[in-house]
Amino acid sequence: MQKEDDLVKLHSGRAAIIGNMIFLAFIILFIRLWYLQIYRGDVFHLYSVENLLRKEVVKAPRGMIFSRNNNLLVHNVPRFDAIIIPQYLKNKKESLKKIAQVLDMPLSSIQRIIRKNSGQARYRPILLKKNISKKEVSIIETENYKMPGVMVDTFIGREYALNEVGAHLIGYISEISPSQLPKYRKRDNYSYKQGDFIGKTGVEEQLDLDLRGLDGHQYMEVDAYGRMRRLLGSNYLFKGINNKNAQVGNNIRLTIDQDLQKIAFNSLGDKVGSVVMLDVHNGDVLAMASTPSFDPTKVSRGLTHKYWNSLITNPAKPMIYKAIQEHYAPGSTFKVITAIAALEEGIISEYTKFKCPGFYKLGNRKFHCWKRHGHGEVNVTEAIRESCDVFFYMVALKLDIDTLAQYAKAYGFGSKTGIKIPREISGLIPNRDWKLKRTGEEWQKGETLSCVIGQSFVLSTPLQLALSYAAIANEGSLYRPKLVKDIFSNSGEIISSNDPVLMSKLNISKKTLSIVKEAMKQVVNNKKGTAWWYKGDGIRMAGKTGTSQVRSMSSAELFSKCEEREYKSRHHGIFSAFAPYDDPKVAISVVVEHGCHGSSAAAPVARDVITAYMDKYFPELKKQYSLDDKKKYVRLKKVKVEIE
Repeated sequence: MQKEDDLVKLHSGRAAIIGNMIFLAFIILFIRLWYLQIYRGDVFHLYSVENLLRKEVVKAPRGMIFSRNNNLLVHNVPRFDAIIIPQYLKNKKESLKKIAQVLDMPLSSIQRIIRKNSGQARYRPILLKKNISKKEVSIIETENYKMPGVMVDTFIGREYALNEVGAHLIGYISEISPSQLPKYRKRDNYSYKQGDFIGKTGVEEQLDLDLRGLDGHQYMEVDAYGRMRRLLGSNYLFKGINNKNAQVGNNIRLTIDQDLQKIAFNSLGDKVGSVVMLDVHNGDVLAMASTPSFDPTKVSRGLTHKYWNSLITNPAKPMIYKAIQEHYAPGSTFKVITAIAALEEGIISEYTKFKCPGFYKLGNRKFHCWKRHGHGEVNVTEAIRESCDVFFYMVALKLDIDTLAQYAKAYGFGSKTGIKIPREISGLIPNRDWKLKRTGEEWQKGETLSCVIGQSFVLSTPLQLALSYAAIANEGSLYRPKLVKDIFSNSGEIISSNDPVLMSKLNISKKTLSIVKEAMKQVVNNKKGTAWWYKGDGIRMAGKTGTSQVRSMSSAELFSKCEEREYKSRHHGIFSAFAPYDDPKVAISVVVEHGCHGSSAAAPVARDVITAYMDKYFPELKKQYSLDDKKKYVRLKKVKVEIE
């Protein structure tokens, strides 16, 4: 009996220990269940729901871009990509074989794409093919059950109405690569994500943060293969799962006139060059074309190697916006600035004459005039009208280069204009300090002779030329070139508008401006003028032709026929003007690379664009000018007959 009591005591002790352990286990289990189901219940409920759902980003549509006349220049269109999500990829071999047939891609290419992205998380989508056709979309959507994990990703692409005509101006968008994400995040202080698109050039880049909206998201219920069963709204079952609508970006209205932009581009044709037209009263950019160009829609959709290679290997540099990203020696178009400086400094008057024998000799060097046998005795009006180089060589003997630089910079040369387009260059206006710092040598008098006719170190962008001629036309107001008229919301509310910015008011005498403007009038409207043959009808254009040498030449080369030279050795043809000469409204500059002559290569382009401007905005005035000019011609012809 004693033994039995001892045995019971022994086992009861063990039973108590086991009972306590079981009780403790139940306490721990209860606490854990309380923690999971009550204290953290909402969180784990959310996790369980999310296993049932897939969150998809809803890309925000970019804002649209309009012309000054509200023509739609850039809008959004849906595009589709074929993707694979490895997490849901079942029957891998069969699924890949099927999608290869649908997309008309080699199976090996698809396998290579998957291997390349094998290092990323399995829930992240892998892009197989961009911009798939509607037929491919429909097949993937209807036969999704045969290839789980294969899906269609919808995004909003850009469609550019002007195509090549406005490519440099408007720019394009493209996807941010993983390596670029940190750079752009830091630059814009914006949380870009992988797969986001961003403006890369032109207005698309400059105003990217205005154009891009805010992305949203939506949840959809999916099956075990990741296939969508239904889109979900917020309800009790899915408490805490909220869809978010995307917020569309703001719209941009440019100062560009769509019709003038097209005419400027088409007038250049197959020439390499640029056209800039400005409103002289406020700096509005009405047209700014560059040739050759590229197709921004193709670039935005994803470049093929063949197309990209054709762009970067083209010696005419189609990706460069020549209006602001290329500079040229302005040639004789710069003579009007030299004339203004000389007249204002009292170096010459309207009556001052110099004899032009066809050259000027300084030391052992001959500086030639473009006309081999010279122009005879000419004053400043005749020198501008007939583009006499020797007259300006004589001016250079008394005009200090620093003084000329001051006048040139006052008219906008040698510094960026501040136009709202990335990567504008500044051009160059030399002076004594610049040369000393650059070369360690003092300025030479012969260098001034080259600079006064717009050669040597002097470099200008086409936009700077147009800006300077606008300031001459309006008699001294230098406006910052304006490209954006206003920014407005989708509801039409104006968010911001851009008023004209007067950068400076030039203190040039009316007499000086009158002399120069009369000379420019004669360039086009006098039979001795270098642009007489391209004066147009009813536009009353005043301007200056220019020939820009691309390299030094011997006298024999200089007087040889330009068109017979190797293409790269031909002069650039330049023409700058304003119109009408008695009531200026617009200024224009045209540069044709290796066009030989400003008169025959560039002046006809300016005439065409100004004619289109007058036809569109001042048709009655143009008609009246045309009638008056014809009456004047008849009177002059009658007087000539009577004299004879």
